[in-house]
Amino acid sequence: MSETPPGTTASATRCGLVAVVGAPNAGKSTLVNTLAGTKVSIVSPKPQTTRFRIRAVVMRGASQIILVDTPGIFAPRRRLDRAMVAAAWGGAQDADLTLLIVDARAGLTDPVRAILERLAKGQGGKQARIWLALNKVDLIPPQRLLPLAAEINAMLPLEETFMISAETGSGLDRLMDRAAEAMPPSPFLFPEDELSDLPNRMLVAEIVREQILRQTHEEVPHHATVETESWQERKDGSVRVDCTIYVGRATQKAILIGDGGARIKEIGQKARRELESLLERRVHLFLNVKDRPGWDEERGRIRALGLEDLG
Repeated sequence: MSETPPGTTASATRCGLVAVVGAPNAGKSTLVNTLAGTKVSIVSPKPQTTRFRIRAVVMRGASQIILVDTPGIFAPRRRLDRAMVAAAWGGAQDADLTLLIVDARAGLTDPVRAILERLAKGQGGKQARIWLALNKVDLIPPQRLLPLAAEINAMLPLEETFMISAETGSGLDRLMDRAAEAMPPSPFLFPEDELSDLPNRMLVAEIVREQILRQTHEEVPHHATVETESWQERKDGSVRVDCTIYVGRATQKAILIGDGGARIKEIGQKARRELESLLERRVHLFLNVKDRPGWDEERGRIRALGLEDLG
């Protein structure tokens, strides 16, 4: 954490945490990446893509807005699921402001209603500040937006309502201007040029997992996890990274590897290209696949993801 930047005082700057919460596939990670101006959270069309809290740092005038991208909130079944949902609610409880993202196309689904009911009960006695952002408004008729916003506001006291498109950027300037004003007076918590608190080793694992999500289907994506086993700096400025992909069954391992190793090769190539762009250096990426039944119930694997094991 940094001190207040030279030439500024605590009273002259604002800084706070904004928890971005919502049901799976509401567009939370796309929104955080768009606002951060770079990829800090992986994105895929599949639900439950984000597994842990990722903080992105956004500067807006004299305000530092720390966006906390949380896992989608859903009905948990596995130990991993419970840890993910707890991380989402923990992010909301710790924040100065909770930004609820709702997919305007899907509307008031059962998962959204469950989130609204939980938010209405409060966060451990803390007086919550909650804003609503209806996302993907570019994909539905405008006349559907106001009735949806009114229905949600009737279920939960909301300070502000925004109509946005995380994909196109529509409405985001107004959202961030208001967020900058809403942050409490405080020194900055991060250097102004820092974009995220995601360590490089975890970034590599997440980029690999993103390619798994994009290139495999059905049961494989949600039964796979990636761990960075080693990170070796090279004299030429490049880096060698070895990752292990754990899946639940041997059949999933076979799908990931593909015929003659074709799929795992493509996953590695696309992940490496993206990592080289993000890290601005050459990356030598090596992937190993292991079937490990029940990994999503293992305390060690869950802690490796940066999640708290709830048992």
